[in-house]
Amino acid sequence: MLVQLKRNKASPVATASKKKNAEADESRKVSLATAALISSLLFVVALSAQSRSSESRSGQWRIAGQNLRNPWSQPAEHSISPANVKGLSPKWVFTLGGDVSATSILAADTALIEPQSLIVDRSLPRAQVDAQIIAARRYDTFWNTGDEALARAALAPNFMDNTLPPGRPQGLTGPVAASKVIRAAIPDIGCDIEQMIVAGDRVVAHLRFRGHFTGRFNQIQGQGQTINFIATDIYRIADARIVENWHIEDNLTLQRQLGSIAE
Repeated sequence: MLVQLKRNKASPVATASKKKNAEADESRKVSLATAALISSLLFVVALSAQSRSSESRSGQWRIAGQNLRNPWSQPAEHSISPANVKGLSPKWVFTLGGDVSATSILAADTALIEPQSLIVDRSLPRAQVDAQIIAARRYDTFWNTGDEALARAALAPNFMDNTLPPGRPQGLTGPVAASKVIRAAIPDIGCDIEQMIVAGDRVVAHLRFRGHFTGRFNQIQGQGQTINFIATDIYRIADARIVENWHIEDNLTLQRQLGSIAE
């Protein structure tokens, strides 16, 4: 016996309903994917903005060693400091045709002593003020640390000491020699900038020196006496270097503390 099976035709209404449901499902999938993509983009933008804000506050750089202290250095790398810079050797040599003028930039500038009080003529261009302050701070930090590289960076090749003490050489050689003499007598001597005034091409620095007389000065052997005296310098600065200096120290107080003059 043969049975003829008839295929039931789908209802036009049911077909249309299924089509709409499929389109709705697809639309929901697209919406969810779009929402996820937008959320990811917003997260990346927020993270980037937070990173830039953090870098701006901390002074970090986005490249190379991160900042002047180079905390992202490799384990085999070493920090450059006044103590080891003399042992460095050139890795590249560039030969140029003719003379080249350049101003040295020191990583040690991050450790320059700061003036406790700074007074600036606001009519001066900002770049000029910054250059003069850096030159003065380098030279004052030289007296604080004895680092000759700072003196060379601060003083012009034609530097002139206009209040040259007897027996002191003129030019860069003079301050370097004086620093060695004072440090032989007072090894822990330090210098603070109590006041700094910037006006025109001049910077006035009012300094205070402190330490202990544990070394030797002339024929006198120190016994650990406390040293505390002041000095004032007037620098004329051109092209970011100190060209001239007028200075006066409270030598009477210093000589009494060293014991070379009776109280």
